Amino acid sequence: MAVVSYKCPNCGGELMFDPKIQKYKCEYCFSDFSQEELEALKPEEGSEEKVESYKENSEKENGEAEEAVVYHCPSCGAEIVTDETTAATFCYYCHNPVVLSGRVSGEFLPDKIIPFSIDKKQATEKFLEYVHSKKFVPKAFFNKQQIEKISGVYFPYWMVDMDMEGSMQAEGRNLRVWRSGDTEYTETKVYRVEREGDVHLEDITKNALKKSNAQLAEGVLPYDVSKVQKFHMGFLSGFLAEKRDINREELSAQVQQEAHEYGEKILRGTVKGYSSVSVKNCHLNQKQENWDYIMLPVWTVTYKGRNGKMYYYSMNGQDGKVYGELPIDYKKVWTLGGIISAIVLILGLIGGYLL
Repeated sequence: MAVVSYKCPNCGGELMFDPKIQKYKCEYCFSDFSQEELEALKPEEGSEEKVESYKENSEKENGEAEEAVVYHCPSCGAEIVTDETTAATFCYYCHNPVVLSGRVSGEFLPDKIIPFSIDKKQATEKFLEYVHSKKFVPKAFFNKQQIEKISGVYFPYWMVDMDMEGSMQAEGRNLRVWRSGDTEYTETKVYRVEREGDVHLEDITKNALKKSNAQLAEGVLPYDVSKVQKFHMGFLSGFLAEKRDINREELSAQVQQEAHEYGEKILRGTVKGYSSVSVKNCHLNQKQENWDYIMLPVWTVTYKGRNGKMYYYSMNGQDGKVYGELPIDYKKVWTLGGIISAIVLILGLIGGYLL
């Protein structure tokens, strides 16, 4: 496996993808390069180093040994250990970005990627805006040290397009009620409804990383797929990245079920003009499906509460949508509750005195 570090051809500094300008930028001489220019660049001699894998003695929860990888930073030579799904990271010593190219090659080479559109400054501002809108968040959540923990990570997903042939049999009812004198009449007309047609579904997106919180990973969906690009390792430079460890076969049944539910909803939506509709049968036969392994941008934040509980938050790196459970400062809740109770008591006393 090789460690790749993209170097600026002007000064030799590290190149990192800048979401604001959608180019690769050198933090030293401030040069920037387009995707086409980066693809024309070749890593400098010595910027790729071989790394070795080994099995740690510690075991995963599922009983399997966890693979770790030792690599040497091409900038400072420091030895760094990563876990088995890390695809891009930073050197802990010189902080230069590195990409573990072997983790994003062969069967683990992503088909597509949506680059970050929101940089760290924008992500921090959006996160603080989200937190400030909540009244009972602990003050410690706002401190600088906490906010600096925000990290940009490319998470792996499977994205599926599917074509199906569908047929549906349903029962439609129209109800009419009227009165004549003292008598109320009800008329119910029952209709047999049938629908047939082709159903095309796009961008069914599923988390492809076992260690990630599935709710957080899918809570930031959907993404604007019109911004998708062909995968290039350069996009990972300057960010963290994880490779997939969930195969498409493991998700196939779930995707099929979800596609069937979507398909039935689409066919059901074509039925109009009835007071009520009851679906009796719905059959959907798959004609074709296409799976893409895609990397999506996510900003992540963690916070350890006073109760020892770890809180996790994710933000869509494209539009800033935040998902996660915020901690509650119960002292603020009790204080506010006490103030409201005191006001109610005072108003009650004043009202009684006036009466």
